[in-house]
Amino acid sequence: MGTHSSKPQKQAHVLMLGLDGSGKTTLLYKLKFNESVWTVQTVGFNVESLDTDRSSLALTLWDIGGQRKMRPYWKHFYPDAAGVLFVVDSSDQKRLEEARKELHRALRYESLRGIPLVVLANKQELAGAQSAGALCEKLELRGVCEGRAWFIQPCSAATGMGLQEGFRKMVYLMKTPLRQTKEDIKVKIQLNCPSFIRLKKALACGPTS
Repeated sequence: MGTHSSKPQKQAHVLMLGLDGSGKTTLLYKLKFNESVWTVQTVGFNVESLDTDRSSLALTLWDIGGQRKMRPYWKHFYPDAAGVLFVVDSSDQKRLEEARKELHRALRYESLRGIPLVVLANKQELAGAQSAGALCEKLELRGVCEGRAWFIQPCSAATGMGLQEGFRKMVYLMKTPLRQTKEDIKVKIQLNCPSFIRLKKALACGPTS
């Protein structure tokens, strides 16, 4: 991430949504600058461009404020979106139901129908953080993601763990037909390889619906 290619890159608009305090802006600048940047709550939005390694696709990230008063305005950013990154504070169990409702509300909009979703299970470094599998169930991802490619990625904006993997998965889902993403996951799981066994356990909620 962050490197420049000699070939011109196509721009894809990706929305980064989530509740206030989920770590969206910290996550974005950790990925872009590889630094822990002190941030305040986003009132409005931040826009940053990210070049992806070995790809002709560059991401324009729209980091939209997650305060309750900002959420009704999310819908104005939905047209022309090529993907959605939904950031969840995996350590804050009290707000998981609130996060579930906001995610489901967003995905019901016609302008987001069928576009890829990557859920970033942030703050995995904290004690009590929910696993990807547990979050998959609590967010009811299998039901709400019917007919779209999706993925859930454990990550940490504080340490950088899982961030590049999550964004690369978004690029992959945007460039790959839904049927092929399903087949790729099935093939990986069937291989008798420890890394793929771990993948199956950690990502029991992949794009299989």
